[in-house]
Amino acid sequence: MTARGSSRRALTAAAWLALAAQLAMLYAPSLPDAVPPPVPFADKLVHCVAFALATAVWSRLTGRTALVAALFSAHGVVSEFIQAALPARSADPWDALADLAGVALGIWVAATLRPPPEAGRSGPGGA
Repeated sequence: MTARGSSRRALTAAAWLALAAQLAMLYAPSLPDAVPPPVPFADKLVHCVAFALATAVWSRLTGRTALVAALFSAHGVVSEFIQAALPARSADPWDALADLAGVALGIWVAATLRPPPEAGRSGPGGA
């Protein structure tokens, strides 16, 4: 097995794990609000991080950042409507905004982690 093949498998596993975690966070029954979160608006941070992670990993895996961003953006908005219809869940437009902020952050992370240009392109040491 090559290092590239192993890396690809790890990225694929991370992508599916990020998606599963995001879906569980969005659709699993919520815990009672008996105890307030230790940090105000912590749930918004969780939304942002979940969408950032999923967007970044799927963008890196597929190389189709615009498509991935569009799908996760749509999912962030639609998920709030779905949550409104689920028992023990509620919709919050601020959650949708946090999801969209996470998508933007994920795009930035994916772009930052892109490999350097291929050898042979113009530039120092290139043709």
